[in-house]
Amino acid sequence: MATLGRACLIVAFVLALYGGVAGLAAWRLHRRDLAASARRAMYALAVVLTIAMAILEIAFLRDDCSFTTVANGSSTTTPLFYKMSAVWSSQEGSLLLWAWLLAIWSSVALFLTRRRMRDVTPVATAVLSGFGLFFVGLLVFAVSPFTTVAAAPAEGAGLMPLLRHPGMMMHPPMLYSGYTLFTIPFAFAVGALAAGKVDSEWITATRRFALAAWLFLGIGIVLGARWSYAELGWGGYWAWDPVENASLLPWLTGTAFIHSIMLQEKRGMLRIWNVALVLTTGILAILGTFLVRSGILDSIHAFGASTVGVPFLVLIGVLIALAIGMVAWRSPMLRSEHRIDSLLSREAMFLFNNLVFVGLAFVVFFGTFYPLISEALGDRRNVGPPWFNRITVPLGIALVGLAAVAPLISWRRATLANLRRNVAGPLACGVLVLVVLVAAGVDHLAALLLFGAAAVLIAGVVQEFWRGTRARRAMAAEPVPLAVLSLVRRNRRRYGGYLVHVGIAVLFVGIAASSAFQNAYDARMRPGDSTTVNGYRVEYVEPVSRVETIEGRIERIVLGARLRVTKDGEEIGPLEPSKGYYPASAPFAPVSGMFDGEATSEVRMIAGLRRDVWTAVSPELEPLRAEMRTFDRAIRRMAAAGEPSNRQALAFRVGLEKVVQSYRESNPPATFRVIVSPLVAWIWIGALIVFSGGLIALWPAPDTARRRAAAGYAAKVARDLGRA
Repeated sequence: MATLGRACLIVAFVLALYGGVAGLAAWRLHRRDLAASARRAMYALAVVLTIAMAILEIAFLRDDCSFTTVANGSSTTTPLFYKMSAVWSSQEGSLLLWAWLLAIWSSVALFLTRRRMRDVTPVATAVLSGFGLFFVGLLVFAVSPFTTVAAAPAEGAGLMPLLRHPGMMMHPPMLYSGYTLFTIPFAFAVGALAAGKVDSEWITATRRFALAAWLFLGIGIVLGARWSYAELGWGGYWAWDPVENASLLPWLTGTAFIHSIMLQEKRGMLRIWNVALVLTTGILAILGTFLVRSGILDSIHAFGASTVGVPFLVLIGVLIALAIGMVAWRSPMLRSEHRIDSLLSREAMFLFNNLVFVGLAFVVFFGTFYPLISEALGDRRNVGPPWFNRITVPLGIALVGLAAVAPLISWRRATLANLRRNVAGPLACGVLVLVVLVAAGVDHLAALLLFGAAAVLIAGVVQEFWRGTRARRAMAAEPVPLAVLSLVRRNRRRYGGYLVHVGIAVLFVGIAASSAFQNAYDARMRPGDSTTVNGYRVEYVEPVSRVETIEGRIERIVLGARLRVTKDGEEIGPLEPSKGYYPASAPFAPVSGMFDGEATSEVRMIAGLRRDVWTAVSPELEPLRAEMRTFDRAIRRMAAAGEPSNRQALAFRVGLEKVVQSYRESNPPATFRVIVSPLVAWIWIGALIVFSGGLIALWPAPDTARRRAAAGYAAKVARDLGRA
């Protein structure tokens, strides 16, 4: 199987090389047959990489430890669910996933545009094939996932404990789908520049791919935040980690692009800005992949230093040079047809919105790479969350404010009467929310401003839905639910976008509340002790411990505590946070080796719409060390005396059970972290609203709606011509 996998990669390399050369030749020679051949090469590349991906997946499911990547990342006791996701837990497997998704999405894009933009698609095909050539080349020449060993080990090392979380099944595929989908508008932008076709056609053809990229990348980011909140044991969901930031960068610039292309489609504006945004987004998608693999910045998400960092750096340099050169070459053709008529217009709001998104991206980029910048200046330093928060919070408030106001302002130029009619109601809601919060004692200025802006945004969207529903009912006499459904079905981009804005507002409210009003406390307690955090009394009832096995093999040791949480004398629930210890040594020696390997925090929380009560525990192992050493010496004496391995294994198991029992019976102290965070649940609820709106905007409109829209536009043109 490994030989077939390697053969697939070699064939894929040849196909990608041919696709790139044929695409460029088709562009230069104006040969449609070569363009079609290059497109079919991409289809073939997708098929071959699908076979390679299936081979590697089967190797994991069969526990074929002759594959080095299987031996390093899985084991016979790894649950089936996690074996499936272990494929992309390694450097090699994740690169294969990247190349495979790139080929799949590129094939879809080229198939859908096979009869359109015949001058643009050859170069776009060449660019996409070039990306495929790069990633497959890494798999062929640098880090093959099909490397094997002559003597396969009987057991693999197992999946990294931190990755044993359901979110890890979808987090990398979502991120990589976002990254690879952003290469499609990048490639078509390059193709449009090369062909001199810089109107809106390439944007129309790739808009859905940009929106899908934004959606998938956003889902990946939220899944990562949820994993951090529930698995890492520090109590937060965003740490401004370099790899986290790297995934956020293309999402920010991609969001700006999705907003600004509306101006080009409607009024022929911001052409050079849109091209620059989409090229930047494509490069940032590659940068995010580079940071995970280069080892130049410390991150819990990174694979560490590797041999592929330099090729990635070269690729990024080539892409930057290509982007700058193409934009400079076609700059005379990229001049806008129209200019902004007034600063009090929807066009101006969209532009300000774009500037805030780009400003956020610049801040995140600068803070992420500041260690390298400062090192180049002679003194390496880091910037932490306080620095990021200090700058991004005002920008976030401005972003929500602009999102609230922009849909309420007319195109071209807003009149005072129009402003009064559209803005008065939502603005009154925002003021009312501020008054209520201040009266309730909320005195955090940034949080107040964001809550007020979010209220204006949500009220504005409700107003737009109500006006549209009322108009729909007047036209078709439909009941309200059906009128709302019909309204959304006939203008999915608009109303899906409104839902996205509502979701962003809700998400930001959750972030602001949980950040500004969080109460965290670290306490060292023994059984019977208690501590109070923000009115919640947390009592340490008793220690818990157990040995967990899978198919007779010791998988991990769990040490934790049973807690009782009460508020105002009423019990709201028991909690049992714990810490899992995974072995770092051979199966039977020493006992202390069970506690020297990797460890994971098993967070427990009481979640609610109003607040989360979050707990984690760090057991104190020092009181157990003496007993561990006693059993370690006994097992070493048995080994020195040549005792059979089964007796050594029995002694190891007995010693481990005794240590675990001692932990329960000795009432040991432990250090607890207790966090009470208000409205955290609204982060995840807001994200669900965002993604629902994104799906609505992404979903194709019915043909009837398209025909009606086209007919409406034709009638409008006829009326305008008649007036002229």
